[in-house]
Amino acid sequence: MDLFTYYRSTSSYRVRIALALKGLNYTAIPVNLMHDGGEHRKPEYRAINPQGRVPALRTDHSVVITQSTAIIEYLEERYPEHPLLSSNIELRARQRAVASLIACDIHPLHNVSVQNHLRALGLSEYEVSQWIGHWVSEGLAAVEQMIGDQGYCFDKERPSVADVYLLPQIYAARRFNVDLTPYPRILRVEKLALDHWAFQAAHPDAQPDKPE
Repeated sequence: MDLFTYYRSTSSYRVRIALALKGLNYTAIPVNLMHDGGEHRKPEYRAINPQGRVPALRTDHSVVITQSTAIIEYLEERYPEHPLLSSNIELRARQRAVASLIACDIHPLHNVSVQNHLRALGLSEYEVSQWIGHWVSEGLAAVEQMIGDQGYCFDKERPSVADVYLLPQIYAARRFNVDLTPYPRILRVEKLALDHWAFQAAHPDAQPDKPE
């Protein structure tokens, strides 16, 4: 499989975690979102992903799947070993709820395209940072109430799709200087996950396209 990725893309990060947790090999193809106006805007990449965003996964059968949620769902169904979702239907729904809250209500509000639009409207860098911080904090406050008191988000020893989505969001929150001290459960999950080899392998700092 080929994964078109960018080292600090939140959505690329979550797909890398899912691939690592499932023990799947892939070839990372970096797409620089910043270089010369962004490689993602060029016709060569638009032919792969018409939306011009990362990640995109090219499967062993040369089928291209875009959108991190669709990719992770594909991986879960195609490679059921090392499942990211509980076998319990109620718990599975709760895990998906955390993932959806992050993917739909938090992450889109700090995307590069949103930041650039806010700047185009005349907001200063400080105002953009404050705007992003507000929505990230509001979303994480809800996640804090939704996850458990021990171990990962919903299990003492085993990460799930909720953790796959949460860790990249924590990384983004730190990038935007969001105060995480009000969220002890989230910080507990972060500490545990950062000691896990799969999360370490997927971390932005471990990616070959991270600038020197």
